[in-house]
This record gives sequence, C-alpha cells and structure tokens, in this order.
Amino acid sequence: MAAHTLVICNGAPYGDERLYNGLRLALSLARRVGAGLKLFLIGDAVLAAKAGQQLPEGYYNLGRMIRAVAKAGGEVGVCGTCLDARGIADGPFVEGVQRGSMDQLTDWTEEAERVVVF
Repeated sequence: MAAHTLVICNGAPYGDERLYNGLRLALSLARRVGAGLKLFLIGDAVLAAKAGQQLPEGYYNLGRMIRAVAKAGGEVGVCGTCLDARGIADGPFVEGVQRGSMDQLTDWTEEAERVVVF
C-alpha cells in the first residue's frame, strides 16, 4: 500500500496557479490504488469548495477538480474557521467536501507519511 499523503492547499482560487496545481497533484494521487490521499483546504482555498461556480468557457473549474478528488477516493476537509471568516459557512459546497477543523488537520498531519503544501 502506498504511503498516506496529505495535501494542504491555501492559495486563492483563480488568483494564481498554486491551488490549481495542488488539486492536480491531489487528483493524480487519489486515482492511484492505495494512495490514501487526504486534501485539506485552508485560508482562501476554501472558496474553491463553494458549489455553483460559473466560469467562462475554457477555464478550469476548481470545484469540479475537488469533486473529482472525492470521487476518486480522496477525503476532502475544509477549514471551518476559514469558511466562517469568509461568510460561507452554510455552503452549499461541492459534493464530497466536509467541514473540518484545525483539530482534524492536526490529526491528518500526524497520520500522514507525506505532507505537501501548496
């Protein structure tokens, strides 16, 4: 079984490509058998978990990417404090996303064999 990997993303959605690239890696890892991937969105990255993103034709959709990570078996947590601070605590959120906490991130970090931060 592959090592458990935690990917932490804190970049703003669509502001630069850090979050996009973090999600690309998370999806690639989630698609591998036994990858044991966990994805945690914190800071401005939580905005990408909001459902209903409407983007111009040809733009990548971070919400779809997050949903694909969850469908591929990855576990997706989103910082509850960060959601509250941005006024989106009640969602709706992309399918497969769960409200998380710093305690959850701490647990996931302790359990992980690898932690990658974007």
